[in-house]
Amino acid sequence: MEITSEMVKELREKTGVSVMECKKALTEAQGDMQKALEVLSTRAAASAEKKADRTLGAGTVAAYIHSAGAVGALVQLMCETDFVSKNEEFMALARDIAMHITAMRPADKDELMAQAFIKDPSKTVADLVSGATQKFGERTELSNFSCFSVK
Repeated sequence: MEITSEMVKELREKTGVSVMECKKALTEAQGDMQKALEVLSTRAAASAEKKADRTLGAGTVAAYIHSAGAVGALVQLMCETDFVSKNEEFMALARDIAMHITAMRPADKDELMAQAFIKDPSKTVADLVSGATQKFGERTELSNFSCFSVK
């Protein structure tokens, strides 16, 4: 099957992964979009594993306060360089994780990483973090979080 630029564009818009990686995944999946997403997911985990020993020298802290003001969360999401830590998508990921924490109130990091993400239950929070490693090309790690509640 011929892989068209529209197919590559669609996959890139869904994942944020580079054009070349999207094209490779579609080629491997013989044009099947769902299989290509699975290929990219598998590669994200492998990419995160390869970069596990890199030093985390930058990051961002994000906050989310629920609209009622009764619960909120702080998240520290780390990466290797300031270049990535200042990226809008990286900062949005940290905020999304803070929002997830506010809604789900995990007891610890292990529980948080295993939870299905509230915006996309087909992915866990760990999948989001390993996907960020693939997307930004740097080791990404959720270092710390806190959840605060008046109740």
